[in-house]
Amino acid sequence: MRSSKNRSRNKNRNNNRPSGGNIINRVFDSSGPEGKVRGTPQQIIDKYNQLARDAQLSGDRVAVEAFQQHAEHYTRILGEAQREVDAKREEQERQNRERQEQRDRERAERQERESNGSGEQAQAAEEGGLVETPEAKADAPEAEAKAEKPKRARRPRKPKAETQDPADAPAEAPAPDAAE
Repeated sequence: MRSSKNRSRNKNRNNNRPSGGNIINRVFDSSGPEGKVRGTPQQIIDKYNQLARDAQLSGDRVAVEAFQQHAEHYTRILGEAQREVDAKREEQERQNRERQEQRDRERAERQERESNGSGEQAQAAEEGGLVETPEAKADAPEAEAKAEKPKRARRPRKPKAETQDPADAPAEAPAPDAAE
């Protein structure tokens, strides 16, 4: 039976593996003919090219070929990573262009609706002299509800009694209701 300690060690080993991520900036450990070389792919390429020049100056053709092969390997890794980055960038640019085209279409449609709406408003202004505003449109349901209510008939006002001099006033006449 396995202990839980062994299982956790296996789990950690899998987690330490580098993910696809950004290979261009990732640090590699390369075991070459002269020992370990550590760095990003571009740094490793530069180091192996320098080692190849040094080996060529010393006359060691086998070492030159070995260093050039190592440099070529990392050149291919870097080239593949650069192609992936370029493909992602092109995809993002394509998506951005599509989004911008969609925004432009929506803006053109909105402007067309607004220009059609302003034409209707100009016609209404010529006919009635008033232009309907967005606020008025929002209040329109309330105004319609108020317009639908029947109005109560008003009672006529009582006429105001005129003030006269008591000497000029005629004798009081009986009220018309009282005579009946």
